[in-house]
Amino acid sequence: MKPEDLAEIMKTMKTLSENASKNGIVVQIPPNSFLDMNGEFLEYQKNKSLTVQFPVKENQTNPLGMMQGGYIAAAFDNTFGPLSYLVAKKPMVTIDLSCQYIRGVEKGQNITVEARIVARGFSTLHMTGEMYSENRKLLATSSTNLLILKTS
Repeated sequence: MKPEDLAEIMKTMKTLSENASKNGIVVQIPPNSFLDMNGEFLEYQKNKSLTVQFPVKENQTNPLGMMQGGYIAAAFDNTFGPLSYLVAKKPMVTIDLSCQYIRGVEKGQNITVEARIVARGFSTLHMTGEMYSENRKLLATSSTNLLILKTS
């Protein structure tokens, strides 16, 4: 990721958090879930898409040693969330999120989640995303709708 893109992301997130706090809304940027999953921003196309990388850790696995479905959904949510904030410039909440699991996600690798804006309404955003393995195999897909919160 270009340093100026990362700087823009962090500046936008900081401004959003400061503006929300003026209206009594606490917004932790980045959220604990993103930090816990060790997310790393890779690419941002302004108002269009965001790509984030996550390591698959031992504590995220199911009994078969594969990434548990809830963590796969969390990786999508931890990518959709920042993209939604960057586009709307306001706090958002998830209305729904669906995942389609295509392949097992093995521990010890880095997965990449690519999220993009499909449509923006007055108070909602619709996004889709794909999750890829290190060798670019499609692992899962997801779609979500988010509600833009009124801050004033």
